[in-house]
Amino acid sequence: MNALRQAPVVAVAAALEEVAAFGGFFAIELGGPDDGWHPVEDAYARGVADLITATADRYDTRELRIGASVVQLGHAARLWSPVLACTVVHGVVPDLERLYRADDGPALRLPAAPTGWYAPEIPHLTDVLYEMVMTRHLDALAAGLRVKVAPGLLAGNAASALVEAARAILAARPALREPLADLVDGMLNTGRLAGTGKVIGPDLSFRRRSCCLYYRVPSGVKCEDCSLAG
Repeated sequence: MNALRQAPVVAVAAALEEVAAFGGFFAIELGGPDDGWHPVEDAYARGVADLITATADRYDTRELRIGASVVQLGHAARLWSPVLACTVVHGVVPDLERLYRADDGPALRLPAAPTGWYAPEIPHLTDVLYEMVMTRHLDALAAGLRVKVAPGLLAGNAASALVEAARAILAARPALREPLADLVDGMLNTGRLAGTGKVIGPDLSFRRRSCCLYYRVPSGVKCEDCSLAG
């Protein structure tokens, strides 16, 4: 990545700010005081235990693996959504190297001067996106978990978050269906995302081969893409 021509900071910042309008999972704050934030790597090292406990309490379950699954799924969505949107809508891949997490929740922040690269100039784009999101972030989160969660479940969560991000972008920008579908197809054939599920409709509806366990909480239901949904 270092050999690639970087996109101007203003272009990366403008892309991130615009795609935030697509929904809450697309929003990454830029800059601001350091108080109330910590490097996301610190959260991974602690097994995101604070969010897991808070999530299990919110859903009234004693199964911390459910909390862990929901937290990892949400974090995957907060990573994939802005990255995918900036890539497809603006042709810019934002750098997630200096990512921070809020002390009191799952919100994410990048520096006031975010860096990134021009997507059309990146050879093997799917491999680069996989390494940035899966290897550097979601694998690090999984490695720090103090709760046992099946690797296949976590990979399925990552795939589900990826496709749901694409569907949200498609709803906002229907003309981008072809590049979105191509990128999703490429991602779902890369690394641990391969074999996690398949796209089953023109609206990019998805059927995964695992379950995030949300149905096990007292008020839970099976998600639309769940392998148990029938």
